[in-house]
Amino acid sequence: MIGAILFGSFLVLLLLGVPVAFALGVAACCALVAMGGFGELSIVPSVFTASVSSETLLAIPFFILAGVIMEYAGISRRLVDFAQACVGRRKHGLAIVVVVAAFFFSAISGSGPATVAAIGSILIPALIRQGYRPRHATSLLATAGSMGIIVPPSVAFIIFAVVVSDYEGVSIVRLFVAGIVPGILLAVALMIASLFLPRTTAEQPVAVGGGAASGGASESEVGDADEDRPRGGVTEQPDEPHRPAMKRLAATFGGAIPGLLVPLIILGGIYGGIVTPTESAVVAAAYALLVGLFVYREIAVRQLYRILVTAAAQSAVVMLIVGAASVFAYVVTANQIAETVSDLLLGLTGSPVLIVLLAVIVLLVVGAFIDAVSALYLFVPIIAPVLLEAGVDVTTIGVMMVVNLALGLVTPPVGVNLFVAAGIAKVPLLEVVKGIRPFFFAGLAVVLLVAYVPALSNWLPDLLGF
Repeated sequence: MIGAILFGSFLVLLLLGVPVAFALGVAACCALVAMGGFGELSIVPSVFTASVSSETLLAIPFFILAGVIMEYAGISRRLVDFAQACVGRRKHGLAIVVVVAAFFFSAISGSGPATVAAIGSILIPALIRQGYRPRHATSLLATAGSMGIIVPPSVAFIIFAVVVSDYEGVSIVRLFVAGIVPGILLAVALMIASLFLPRTTAEQPVAVGGGAASGGASESEVGDADEDRPRGGVTEQPDEPHRPAMKRLAATFGGAIPGLLVPLIILGGIYGGIVTPTESAVVAAAYALLVGLFVYREIAVRQLYRILVTAAAQSAVVMLIVGAASVFAYVVTANQIAETVSDLLLGLTGSPVLIVLLAVIVLLVVGAFIDAVSALYLFVPIIAPVLLEAGVDVTTIGVMMVVNLALGLVTPPVGVNLFVAAGIAKVPLLEVVKGIRPFFFAGLAVVLLVAYVPALSNWLPDLLGF
C-alpha cells in the first residue's frame, strides 16, 4: 500500500509537470503521512540534511564550479580548436571534432548538460554551415555531451558510490577508472555513426572558436552574462593553404595545454593517492581560476561574482535533487520496498542474461523520464541487489547503470541534453528527436557491450591496482 502511494503520487506529479526534485519530496511526504500520520514528517529534515552534508558529495559543487570557470576562461573554445586541428581536415572531420571535443570537455566538467552548453554554440552552427542537417548536427552534439557523466570525473559515479555504499562498497576512484574504456567506446561508436550522416550542401570552410565562450547556464540564470563573457580568440579555417597542418596543430596544442592538463591534474592526483576525489575537485576549481585570470586572462575580476552565482545555482539544483531523493529512498528502505521488488524480479527468471537485459530495459525507460541523479538514488537499491544475486560485480553494475542513464540524457520526453542543444541551435525539439536515432542505437550497442562484457569495466582498474 505504501509503495503504491509512494510511486503512484510520484508518477502523477511527474505527469503534471512538477519538477523531479519536488515530485520526489512530495511523494515521499505523502507516503510518510500514510505510514504514521503527520508526525512522521519530522524525519524529513534530518534525512535531507544528512544526505547533502556528506563529505563525498562536496566534490559535486566544486567540480561544477571548476566547469563554469573553465567555460568563462575560454578553455572549451581552445579544446575545440585543437580537436579541429587534429581531425578537422578529414571527410566528416567536423562531426568527429564534435565527439573529440565533447570527450575532452567531459573529462573536465563531469556533467552532460554542461558539456553540451560549453561546446554547442561553437560547433552546432559550424556543422550546419558544412551541410549537415540541423537535426543531425544538434542530436550529434547532444549525444556526444552524454559522455559528460561517463568520462571521469563523473558526478554520476560519485552518486552511485554513495548510494551503493550501504550494502556493497566500491571506491569512487575505481569507478572513475572503470568509466574510461566505456567512454572511449561510446566516442568511437558516435564517430562511426557520424560517418553515415547525410550532407545537404557542398562543404564550406568553417570558423570555429571565434565566438563567445559559451555558458554553463541558461540566459535566464545569468542575466546579461553575454556582456561579461570573453569574446574573440583564435579563429581557424580548416583549409588555410598558408598554414601547414603541423604548424596549426602545434599552435592550437599550445593554446589547449592548460585545458588538457585539467584531467591529468584531477585524475593523476586521485590515482596517485595525493588527493581524495573531493580534494581534487577543489584543486580543479583553483587551477581553473588561475588559468582564467593569469594564463588566458579572459576572466576579469568583476566576473567572479557572476561565476560563483552560476555555479551555486547549478549546484543547488543537484543538491536539492539529492536531498529529496534521499528522503524518497528512506521510505523505500523503511518499507522494504526494494527487497520486495528484487524478490519479484528474481522470481521472473533465474537466467543472469535475462536479468541483465531486464535491468537495461528498465533503466532505458526510467532514463527517459527522470535525471541520472534521481534515477540512481531510486533504482540502485532495487536493481543492484538483483544483479549482485545474478553474479554481476558491483563495478560493472555502476558503469552499466551510468552508461545506460547517459542515454536518458538524449531520450524524450525528458532528455536534458536534447533541450540544451535544441535551445542553442534554435531547432524545434521534435526535429532534434527525429535525428537522434543513429546515435541512440550506437549508444545502446555500447550499453549492451558494457553489460555483458564485464572486462570492459574491470580490466583497467584491475590493471592499475584499484
